[in-house]
Amino acid sequence: MPDTSRIARPPETVEALRALSLRISRGETELRLGPKAQEVLARLIELNGDQALLSISTAARQLQVNPSTISRLARSLGYERFSDLQGVLLSTSLSQSRSFYRDHASTALKADRHHLQAQADRLCAENRQNIERFAQGLEHGDIEAFAQAVMGAGRVRLHGVRQFHALCSFTAYGLGMLRADVGLLGGTGNGIAEGLAAMSPGDVLIAASCKPYTRQVVDVCRVAHEHGMQTLVLTDYASSPLVRHSDVSILVPHETSFLSNSMVAFFAAAECLINACATVAGDDAATAISRRDRFIDELGIEMS
Repeated sequence: MPDTSRIARPPETVEALRALSLRISRGETELRLGPKAQEVLARLIELNGDQALLSISTAARQLQVNPSTISRLARSLGYERFSDLQGVLLSTSLSQSRSFYRDHASTALKADRHHLQAQADRLCAENRQNIERFAQGLEHGDIEAFAQAVMGAGRVRLHGVRQFHALCSFTAYGLGMLRADVGLLGGTGNGIAEGLAAMSPGDVLIAASCKPYTRQVVDVCRVAHEHGMQTLVLTDYASSPLVRHSDVSILVPHETSFLSNSMVAFFAAAECLINACATVAGDDAATAISRRDRFIDELGIEMS
């Protein structure tokens, strides 16, 4: 039997490592990692360039795991030792702003806990960094595949709950400017099962969730995928349970000091994807937008 616990030739770039992580999550490679190891790998990739990677002990503390867990993971990925994996992860240098945040922002906040402006500055800096990391990790092929699927499908439905319900509503509005038959799954009040039953193989389901993942969203994505629908997901890590049931995965960093899951980078990602759909659709999108504008004018909806 082949050894499925490691590979012979390890990835040499962060992009290749991220692609391997996605294939592992989808079961598209002989390499098998447990759920914990998949999560550690995904989080290590998100740390690329971070000072926490300068030693295995600081990386382990950052991820709240034992250093031996990271050592075993490195060997499973085909690296002789952690330092080889470390070299790949440190090949991406971070901007000075992120280094400043990690080294200085928290100290400044602790020095003056009543300075709300400093707290706002910190949160804005974190969100800017998340958007920059999203842009750096986004692949042209993934954007194009997302846009082609959305604009070529018979119908498009979106599904997310709690904060992600707002993201799905926003995305549905944007995509609805470009094409017909876009809406929230179960948005007519008939329920999720009825909404899925009304879809056909080849239709698109866009699902969104991040850690801690919502079981219902994962189950809906799984069932849709099993029934031949194209599943496009917006999530955080390659180890996300949504990835296994996806045709296209858009990964969005969201680590901030916000009191809940930060949605800023997710909304930025949605805007990028909506614009990509408009570009791919070309004249068809222009026609759809013009038709919408005519109805707005005829109904006198907008005030001059």
